[in-house]
Amino acid sequence: MLLNYIHWNLDPEIVVFFGFPLRYYSLLFVTGLLLTVFTLRWIFKKEGLSHENLDKLITYGLIGMVLGMRLGHCLFYEPSYYLANPLEIILPVKFLEGGGIEFIGFQGLASHGGVLGFLIAMYLYSRKTRQSMLNTLDLIAVSASLLGFFIRLGNFMNSEIIGISTTKPWGVIFERVDNLPRHPAQLYEAISYLIIFGIMMFLYIKMRATFKHGFFFGLVLILIFVARFFIEYVKENQVGFEDGMAFNMGQLLSVPYIVLGLGFVLFGYLKTKKQSAQQGI
Repeated sequence: MLLNYIHWNLDPEIVVFFGFPLRYYSLLFVTGLLLTVFTLRWIFKKEGLSHENLDKLITYGLIGMVLGMRLGHCLFYEPSYYLANPLEIILPVKFLEGGGIEFIGFQGLASHGGVLGFLIAMYLYSRKTRQSMLNTLDLIAVSASLLGFFIRLGNFMNSEIIGISTTKPWGVIFERVDNLPRHPAQLYEAISYLIIFGIMMFLYIKMRATFKHGFFFGLVLILIFVARFFIEYVKENQVGFEDGMAFNMGQLLSVPYIVLGLGFVLFGYLKTKKQSAQQGI
């Protein structure tokens, strides 16, 4: 039986202004960021926290996350190339062998590096504002996966981070890559993150008083990186050196975050339980 696979051949560039392209990825990233900030504003208001601290949080968090994502990709996936071309780590251009430069945007962002960069930024934020780092991480955890949803949609628009070949009827032929029907791994991940966002919002609304002290942050780490670990099985390896590995780089980098998440969940649960017992609740 002939299967009618989905053919995908979208131009990643929406329009070009004076030689600088506006891409779907950039538009979706900004949309996800704005909706995440909107959600955080609602949470901060509900918690009785100041908008001034939220503005600082957004500044610290965005810088830490983007730098971490960029450095994570360059150092985890293509270290030899970027160590030989260090300016391309921080500049959205490619230096051509024959001379000249090409504007390509920041092609290559790693979520594992983004989380590490974000954690460092949150430590600095907590030192600056004297706000509890664990409490801040819990509040951010509620909306964090929403941004991940939009980032993976951007990857789909770019026909990147594609899945392995499949005969499933929902297979997608990414014509900018080849003519093979493939798992739409980006959409699997995007849907997973949207579901996680729903879970976290539900738990925050219903059980905020029950779980504190890093519990929510640990839970979102577990949910995101467990999903990431298993979805990697249907993804093409991003770089050649992963081909001979039992677990690819995305899976190996997910394991420490899952373990870290378990630690936060256990600590948050025991700490909250202890406080409740002391207060006679």
